[in-house]
This record gives sequence, C-alpha cells and structure tokens, in this order.
Amino acid sequence: MNKQVLGYVALAAGVAVLPLLGVYPIFIMKVMCYALFACAFNLLIGYTGLLSFGHAAFLGGAAYATGHAIKVWGMPTEIGILYGVAVAAALGFVMGKLAIKRSGIYFTMITLALAQMLFFFFLQARFTGGEDGLQGVPRGTLLGFIDLKSDINLYYVVLGIFLLGFFIIYRAVHSPFGQVLKAIRENEPRAVSLGYDVEHFKLLALVLSAAIAGLAGSAKTLVFVSATLTDATWQMSGLVVLMTLVGGLGTMLGPIVGALIIITLENKVGEFGRTLAQWTGIDWFQGLGESVTIVTGLIFVVCVLAFRRGLVGEFIAFVNRRKEARANV
Repeated sequence: MNKQVLGYVALAAGVAVLPLLGVYPIFIMKVMCYALFACAFNLLIGYTGLLSFGHAAFLGGAAYATGHAIKVWGMPTEIGILYGVAVAAALGFVMGKLAIKRSGIYFTMITLALAQMLFFFFLQARFTGGEDGLQGVPRGTLLGFIDLKSDINLYYVVLGIFLLGFFIIYRAVHSPFGQVLKAIRENEPRAVSLGYDVEHFKLLALVLSAAIAGLAGSAKTLVFVSATLTDATWQMSGLVVLMTLVGGLGTMLGPIVGALIIITLENKVGEFGRTLAQWTGIDWFQGLGESVTIVTGLIFVVCVLAFRRGLVGEFIAFVNRRKEARANV
C-alpha cells in the first residue's frame, strides 16, 4: 500500500470520528455530498478536458428521482438511491449523445442549454412540487435494519457513499481507461491517430461522471429530506466549477478541499454578519449572508491570480519542486 492510499485511509478515519468530537453531522454530510459532486465534475474536466456547464442536471435529476421513488412509490431507500443514479446516468448518456460531437465552448453551451431545458421541466412538472420542491422525503431504513432517521446512522451511510464514489473515481483515473482520458485531454488528435475512439471514451467519461454526480444528489436528498430546484439551477453548475478550480483541477483531493471551503463560507458568512450586527448595531450586516456570492467570487479571483493550479495543485507543485531541489543537491 503506497503513501497516497495510506493518506486517504487516514483522512477517511479522521472524518469518521468527527461526530464523536462534537462536529455537527448535518454540516459534514452536506460537505461530503458536494465534495462527491465536485469529484465527479473533476473527472470530466480535470482528466478528460471537457467543461460541462450542465452538471446540476445530474445532481437535481437524481435528487428528484430518489425522492419521488422513496416518497411516492414507496421504494426501499437503497433501491431509491440506485434509481436516482440510473436516472442521472441516463441523462448523462442522452446529453452526451447530443453534445459529445462538439468541443470547447460549443460543448459547454450545449450542456448548459440542455440543463436549462431540464430545469424548466422540473419547474413545471407536478411530481417535483414546482417552486416548493419535493418535501418530506422519508429516510427510511437501509437494508431493512439501519434506521436512517438517526443522524449518526445516516452520517456513516453518507460517508460510505462518498468513499464508494471516490474509490470508483480513483480506480477510473488510475486505470488504462484513465490514461486514455488523460491522453485525450493533452492531445486529442494524437489519441485519434493511435486508434482510440475518442467520442466513445468521452461519452463513457460523461456517463460515469453523471452517475457519480447522481449518487451525490441521491445522498443529499436523504440528508435534507427534500429535493428542490436549487439542485438543478445553472448557479449550481457554476458552484461546482468554482469548487473544483479553487481546490485544484486534475487532483484527487482538490475538489474536496474546494467544496469544504465554499460550503463553510456559505454557512459561516451569515453567522459572521449577525455577529457584526450585534457588535456594531448596523442592520446592514444582517444581510451579509445573502451576499456570500460576493465573498466566494473574491476568493475565486484571488485563487485564479495567486493559485492558478488551485490550492491542492499548488501544494503538489511546491512539494515536487522541493524534491527536485533535494535531488539536484
């Protein structure tokens, strides 16, 4: 077992004990859901070079599918999750078939247009609850005996879901399939000249990314017992781009770090504003939480200017430079 894998195991063990240390489990579960979503997106842009601006369609589609299957159809929780993942994968296949023949900005805009079409479908459809969303989704039990009404039980289930998704991405990236994706990212014409069916590999990458994003959406539905239009908006697609860029494109831990930073900001800026309002007596600070996008936008600008590889990417580059310097001594 190499040092990298040992590091991942140690990190997972650290996350597993957080509830025992008094950390609010719902917050960590929210971070894990968005981190898995960002990792799925990173598989597509960081390792394949495809910028999808419609990834919220997979998150939201799976969230609605899982919620409807569990609440209305009465499916067991684990079957509802699998159904949500299947719906997300199917959406990825359809979107890929329509968009994969284009590249660059054209691919990006087609994914955005298709995602917006799906958003307006969710807005009008009866089964989604429209602007109110799908509320009161029962968590149920897992495998018939694990009561998911308990936040602690659900925490470890969500952790297991996250680790499963992360493992799938890790294996995909470090397999011959992943090497082909990297070759397509670096030099697509050369990959074609070597005999690879580039469109086929791109489609597989998009479907896999969509399925894992759907897994994150299904888990999020269980955490918040609801699925809303927020999960399917273009702003959500922009948010996952921000998470990935801040953490570091093409790195395994980058999207996780980016998700942790952005979600922490969303939760803490409001608290900071209320504290300032109490100290200063100025009511304007009460609305600071609504302006969290200003703060995240500022962080994005700083990261792009100062950390072009993202936080994790710059750290890895720094470590590599130190190793080279020692080797040359």
